[in-house]
Amino acid sequence: MTTALPVSAARGTVAIRSENLSRHYRMGETLIRAVDGVSLEVRAGDFVALLGSSGSGKSSVLNLIAGLDRPTSGSVVVQDRDLAKLSREELAKYRLHVVGMVFQSFNLIASMTLAENVELPLRFAEVDRSQRQNLSREALERVGLLARMNHRPSELSGGEQQRAALARALINRPQLLLADEPTGNLDSHTGTEIMNMVREFNRELGMTVVMVTHERALAERYAQRMIFLADGKLIDDRPNTPTPDGGQS
Repeated sequence: MTTALPVSAARGTVAIRSENLSRHYRMGETLIRAVDGVSLEVRAGDFVALLGSSGSGKSSVLNLIAGLDRPTSGSVVVQDRDLAKLSREELAKYRLHVVGMVFQSFNLIASMTLAENVELPLRFAEVDRSQRQNLSREALERVGLLARMNHRPSELSGGEQQRAALARALINRPQLLLADEPTGNLDSHTGTEIMNMVREFNRELGMTVVMVTHERALAERYAQRMIFLADGKLIDDRPNTPTPDGGQS
C-alpha cells in the first residue's frame, strides 16, 4: 500500500516565475541567445507543456528552472527561491529537495540495481539506509516495478527504465516534476503509459509538472497549458483542455 507524497505548495499559488529570463553564450564569434527575455508564471499544481522545434530554447528554459544552469540576465524564482542568487551548495539542495527530473535518455546507472538507482538521491541527502530502502520500495511500487527492484537497467525494457526514472524523480517527494521529452525513446503505447503516470502524479499528488516536448499532439492530450517558444523567445501561451484519460478508452 503506497502513501501519498506530500506536496507543500498550495494549488493556485505561484510556483515558478521568470522575468526577462535570458541565457546567452558564445560559440566562436557568434552569440547564441538560447533563452531571450522569457517572462512567465506557472501555478502550483499546473501541468504545463513547453513546445517548440529543436533550438527553440525549451530545454534551456527547463534547465534554468531546474537550477542546472544560471541565467545571463533576468530572474527565475521557484517556490520563493531566486535561483540566480543561490550558491552552488544551495542549488544542489534545491535540486535534491524541490525538483524531480525525468529525461529522454533515462540516465540510470548500468551497474546498479533499480532499487539502488532509485534510492541514489537519498544517499546524497544522507538519509538513513533503512529509510532509504523503505522509500525506494514505495516509489517502485507506485510505478509498478517492485518485482523488478533487484534487476539492472539492461534487463528492462525502455518503458520499465523510464518508470524507474520516474520512481527516482519521486523519491525525494518533490514539489516540481520536470520532464524533458519523457516519451522520446519510447513506442506510442509505452509512452502513453508513462504519460498517464505523470498525469496521475499531477492530479492526485498536486505535483506541478513542466514538460518539454516537440509533439503538439502529446501536449494537447495531457497539458492544461501550452507555452510555445521560438529562437529563445516566448511566442504564444494558451490554455488547453486535455483529453480525458490521455485519449484511452
